[in-house]
Amino acid sequence: MLLIKNGYIMDPKSGWDGKYDVLTQGDKIVKIGKNLPAPEGDCHVIDAQGLLVAPGLVDVHVHFREPGFTHKEDITTGAAAAARGGFTTVVLMANTKPAVDNKETLEYVISRGKETGIHVKTCANVTMGLQGKVLTDMQGLAEAGAVGFTDDGIPLREEEIVREAMKKAAALDMPISFHEENPEFIENNGINRGKASEYFGIGGSPREAEISMVERDLKIALETGACIEIQHISAAESVELVRKAKEQGGNIHAEATPHHFTLTEEAAIRYGTMAKMNPPLREERDRQAIIRGLADGTIDIIATDHAPHTAEEKAKPVTEAPSGIIGLETALSLGITTLVEGGYLTMKQLLRLMSSNPAEMYHLDAGYLEEGGPADIILIDVTADWKPESYLSKACNTPFTGWKLRGKVMTTICDGKVVFEEERG
Repeated sequence: MLLIKNGYIMDPKSGWDGKYDVLTQGDKIVKIGKNLPAPEGDCHVIDAQGLLVAPGLVDVHVHFREPGFTHKEDITTGAAAAARGGFTTVVLMANTKPAVDNKETLEYVISRGKETGIHVKTCANVTMGLQGKVLTDMQGLAEAGAVGFTDDGIPLREEEIVREAMKKAAALDMPISFHEENPEFIENNGINRGKASEYFGIGGSPREAEISMVERDLKIALETGACIEIQHISAAESVELVRKAKEQGGNIHAEATPHHFTLTEEAAIRYGTMAKMNPPLREERDRQAIIRGLADGTIDIIATDHAPHTAEEKAKPVTEAPSGIIGLETALSLGITTLVEGGYLTMKQLLRLMSSNPAEMYHLDAGYLEEGGPADIILIDVTADWKPESYLSKACNTPFTGWKLRGKVMTTICDGKVVFEEERG
């Protein structure tokens, strides 16, 4: 048993908001109340005085690189990074090698995830080999344990493939997520076409690459009734397209990353490949549109797109280095620093975007605190200032190293067990 005493509970889904204690037994919360006594027997007591007690966070867009690219990250190290960041549930993307387009690879990833201290779920691919030509056995993969479908990293270019995939996902009542970048518009990916591309003397990636595919996929989603997610939204026009589609009643979701709501293309100029990602960082007007979308519910999920790469890869010239940054260990702090401290969101709104909303889209029993619910809990010092200097991830490709951030995860509990604990000064 585990008893959390003296903390301030905040949970946007169940409504808890105040000073309460939490008692867990096994992998469940058994009691939430005031001044709970420690039960007799073996009970670990955690003093959460001065800390916010919140549901374990849920990240539905991470890359753990296993199988195939374990020199960048693996499921064990990725899960450790997630726990440090307060994430008790993650959903893996399927652009591995081999890809998760077959039951054998899917079962391997699921079994490896069960060896970690957190809940590691995975999507399966939409198309065989990420080629965009032939659909996978979506029903068979769903029955084998996939929680959703995506070819993230690769845009789906064929409209009829997209339509058929959405129809199948809708029949299975499962989400399907889209990486929205039309390569026909892009000369050099990862850098915005504008000030940043001019600085590097390259063609860059224009906003039209995203807008065109978002517009197409929202239209098909409204036709088919599929539950879709627009991943890592980057352009103001895309936010507005999602807003209008939601007004028409579609089962539509959109996610924003901490880097897209915190940074602009100026960061690509300053940090080079450490701020190169797909889709790229764009202009201040885009960042502000993303923040407005988060505030009014147009964008209903914050996800990291945790994308580890080696130092050697990121040391290559900007046109050759891979896109992507790590994000699990800094995401919550960036949300607090940029959005809450910035006056754009309340802490409760931020938690909803990072816990119950993503869990609900993926039909996961996660992201909330309630008696009888999962004992997945985090303790946050919302006033702590800290600087990320080292990481539990294998990778360190991020522009946020050395930044002064507000808010720090002090303890992460998953299935009633402490899986990460920060030393308190």
